[in-house]
Amino acid sequence: MVEKFLESYIKKIVAIPEKTYIQRHSIEDGMCCLDIFVSAEDMGKVIGKDGRMISALKTFVSGCKAKDGVTYRITVHSNDK
Repeated sequence: MVEKFLESYIKKIVAIPEKTYIQRHSIEDGMCCLDIFVSAEDMGKVIGKDGRMISALKTFVSGCKAKDGVTYRITVHSNDK
């Protein structure tokens, strides 16, 4: 649920949505990592000025912990080589 929301939201704010995807993997019990992959030119849009956009996304996702009991760690990566 969380990764589907993030993916659909991020695809709306980036310039190249077809290069955007999210991978989810479990780190340990009750903790997951969400890796957001975007093109290099869209990294700034996802992170935002002074990290405000990614902080807002992390705040939203942390609110989901109350519902599903999972802590999420979010990282943003460039999928360009």
